[in-house]
Amino acid sequence: MEWGVFNIKQLLTVTFTLFAVIDVVGSVPVLASLRAKMGGHIKSTQATLVSGGLMVLFLFVGTEFLGILGVDVPSFAVAGSIVIFILGLEMVLGMEFFKPDNNNVKSGSVVPIAFPLIAGSGTLTTVMSLKADYYNINILLAILINCIIIYIVLKSLKWIEKFLGPNGMAVIRKFFGVILLAIAVKIFGTNIVKFGK
Repeated sequence: MEWGVFNIKQLLTVTFTLFAVIDVVGSVPVLASLRAKMGGHIKSTQATLVSGGLMVLFLFVGTEFLGILGVDVPSFAVAGSIVIFILGLEMVLGMEFFKPDNNNVKSGSVVPIAFPLIAGSGTLTTVMSLKADYYNINILLAILINCIIIYIVLKSLKWIEKFLGPNGMAVIRKFFGVILLAIAVKIFGTNIVKFGK
């Protein structure tokens, strides 16, 4: 496992990228609905630890897992960039390409909140895609920072929903959607040139 070196610019870029992909603020309406169905309480610590654990696990063993499947990181990064691009389109256009599984809502804070809502396929794909361009130490720190943000948002759910209102939520979602589109284009362009080499 090559950790690389700490770089504040990389850390900020990766932190912001993961924040946009996880979109925990944009998920406030969904989280509020789930909270109501779960008796008005979400286990913030449990949801944060499980989602963060999944991201860290994928960071550590993702490459080995891909190796078993015969896929290299640049190939995965290109595929991941396409997923990120579609996620961005969803947020900007207000369309739904990925259909979430809303079954078993009462099963708790692990499913569906930690997975797949927070650490879903888009987030895990992004973690692997970032490995192609950024050092592991910066990705790990970015995951930890985002876990803190996730915990704060889950704890402050009612207040955030009231403060932003429907219009504020819509603006934030579209803003991060544009950011995701730009990130997807960058990851795609960086890794597509590595094919055939």
